[in-house]
Amino acid sequence: MKRSTIAIVLLALAFAAAPRLESMAASSNTAPPPPGTVIVPLQALGGSNQTGSATLTSAGNKTNVVIALNGVASNSVEPAHIHAGTCAKLDPKPTYPLTSVAGGQSATTLNVPLSALQTGGFAINVHQSTTNISTYVACGNIPAATGGAAQPMAPPTPMPTAPPR
Repeated sequence: MKRSTIAIVLLALAFAAAPRLESMAASSNTAPPPPGTVIVPLQALGGSNQTGSATLTSAGNKTNVVIALNGVASNSVEPAHIHAGTCAKLDPKPTYPLTSVAGGQSATTLNVPLSALQTGGFAINVHQSTTNISTYVACGNIPAATGGAAQPMAPPTPMPTAPPR
């Protein structure tokens, strides 16, 4: 192949990748949570349109859990719990009760360290009401702890400056 053809192909590939690179850069601008904090996205279930997050913050041997849900009626009171399992397969018996979500907000301090919740085996679940406890309106899986320090990356492989002949 001629060098000019290779240059045109490389230029076309660069233009094609530019929007993806811009969106990757934009999404990486979100600051990570501070150490000792885990943010669990809560997804709507059963057509509830209730989404939000649960912020888990280490407080020594305790964990503070703050839930913020959107799409909730201001006068609603919805029970919330941490269950064993995942959103796809919850143990119906709650492991840790949380303060009910009232008007989209809840705050609870649990007598358990954050590390005990970061096994990959727990989910935060919000129920429609005390009278309709079997209907779930939002859920999020508590991720497993990442396991310490980041592994060093291998150095990049240099790209050839000229095409092979």
